[in-house]
Amino acid sequence: MRSVGQIAREIVDREGGYVDDPDDPGGATNHGVTIHTLRRLGRDVDGDGAVTEDDVRALDRDAAVEILLRHYYAAPGIARLPEALRPSVFDMYVNAGAEAVKILQRLLGDMGLRVAVDGIIGPETAGAAEEAAALAPDHLADAYAIARRNFYFRLADRRPESRKYVRTRAGGKGGWIRRAEAFLSPRYHLTEAEFRKRVAAWG
Repeated sequence: MRSVGQIAREIVDREGGYVDDPDDPGGATNHGVTIHTLRRLGRDVDGDGAVTEDDVRALDRDAAVEILLRHYYAAPGIARLPEALRPSVFDMYVNAGAEAVKILQRLLGDMGLRVAVDGIIGPETAGAAEEAAALAPDHLADAYAIARRNFYFRLADRRPESRKYVRTRAGGKGGWIRRAEAFLSPRYHLTEAEFRKRVAAWG
């Protein structure tokens, strides 16, 4: 199993450099760290007394890894989850915040385990996740990745502005789907035909 530091560096690599996409609610982002996160943490990277897009641009890779480890892995308690779930939930937490945990909680509920859908990894969620891992040790990580992929599809169904993250201009799998499937066993990847059928209603 990769170390959490390795996973954080992989997330930073996956996120890429500076972007400021008007269709992304996260706003200006660099190495997966948004301007909202820097403002919440009071990280004035360039020392000019204000946290702006310039601070996002100035954020280096090592600082981004440190922020992800502290505020997107340790703070939400991802280490309390079964080891097989941690990489994907961590990656999703960087991408979608507490929604990453709600996806897991809904999945646990679908498995018949009682857990509140509140986006918090407390004793109830951690215990239910351990129970689910014992019930389906070879399938829980795949089930979470599929639930994550379905979340992206449903979000794009509701929000046309998000469809460009799910489907490329050429009609193939977009970044969000490739990201979810990076944590999914190949046998559960959608074929191109299956993917195109799923998004056909978008026109």
